Amino acid sequence: MGTLGKRTRAAREGIDRQKLYPLPDAVKMVKERAKAKFDETIEVAMNLGVDPRHADQMVRGLANLPNGSGRTVRVAVFARGVKADEAKAAGADVVGAEDLVERVQGGTIDFDRVVATPDLMPLVGRLGKVLGPRGLMPNPKVGTVTMDVTGAIKAAKGGAVEFRVEKAGIIQAGVGKASFSAEKLVENIRAFADAVQKSRPAGAKGHFITRVAVSSTMGPGVKVEPASLFPDSQQPH
Repeated sequence: MGTLGKRTRAAREGIDRQKLYPLPDAVKMVKERAKAKFDETIEVAMNLGVDPRHADQMVRGLANLPNGSGRTVRVAVFARGVKADEAKAAGADVVGAEDLVERVQGGTIDFDRVVATPDLMPLVGRLGKVLGPRGLMPNPKVGTVTMDVTGAIKAAKGGAVEFRVEKAGIIQAGVGKASFSAEKLVENIRAFADAVQKSRPAGAKGHFITRVAVSSTMGPGVKVEPASLFPDSQQPH
C-alpha cells in the first residue's frame, strides 16, 4: 500500500474517520479542505437499505436542488415541429429527431441530459445501447419523457439532479461547488436526501438511508449522521 501524499495527509487532519458528524459540520469540514486550483464539486454518497437486483427495490428519481448544481448542463431534446421550436426557445442545446439519432449513432454525444416527447420514444429507443450505459436514456419517472419540454429543460439547467441506485445499493451525486456557501450546500444536500427518501421503494425494509458521506472532488470523505439530513424529525424508517 502506497504512502499518502503530503496534501492528502493535511486534508485528512482533524477528521475522525469513525465519527458521524452533523451535516452542517461535515459540509464545513469538506469546504475547508477543498484546496484544488479549480472549483471542486461537492458530492454526497448514500448507502441505501435495498438490493437493486430485485425490481421492487430499485431507486431512481430526480432531485431539484434549490441553489443549483453549479455546473453547466447541456440538454438534447428529441422533438418535432412545434415542440422542437419550443425546445429551442427554452434553451435546449441540441434539438432533432431522425437527424439527432444519426448524430448519436455516429458517436457524437455532446450533451449531459436527454429529453424526449412521448411520440419520439420509439425512435429514441434505438439508442438504448448507446444512451443507457451513460445514464442518458429519457424516462417518464424522472420527467424526461414529457410534452412539457420547456419545464424539463429548465429543470435540467436549473439544477435538477437525476439519481439511480448502483448495484451495491449506493447513490452518488454532485450537489454543488466548493465556492457555494455552507448554508446553500446544506440546503441542496437536504433537498437531495428528501428526494431520495420519497423514492423509497415498497420492497425496502428497515432503515432506508443507512450511511452518508460528503466529499469534494479532490478531498477526503466526511461521514454524516443520517438523522441530520432531516432536521425537523428523526430519520424516517
